Amino acid sequence: MRRPIAVLELGGAAAADGDRKLWFPRSNDTCPNLEEIVLLTESTVESMFRELMKTEERTEETFDKAEELLEDELRPESPLRHRLTVELEELRMLATKS
Repeated sequence: MRRPIAVLELGGAAAADGDRKLWFPRSNDTCPNLEEIVLLTESTVESMFRELMKTEERTEETFDKAEELLEDELRPESPLRHRLTVELEELRMLATKS
C-alpha cells in the first residue's frame, strides 16, 4: 500500500470544512507529478446525500447518483453508509409505488 507524502487541509468556498487531500507519488522515482485524492468527511457526504434527496420529484438518475456517492465516498463498514443505503432503498420503493 502506498503512503501519502502529505496531508493538506482544504480551504475556501469550494471545500467543506474539514475536507482533506492526500498526496501520493505516482511512482518510486523523484517525479514531481503527484496524484491527488480528495477525501470527504462523513458530514459532507451526508449533506450531499440530503441535497440530492431534498426534491420530491426524484428520478432514477437521482437515486443512482446518491447510490454512487455512498459507494464512492464511504467505507463499506461505515454505519453512515449502511443507514443512508437503507434510507435510499426505502425512498426508491416509495417512488415506485407513486
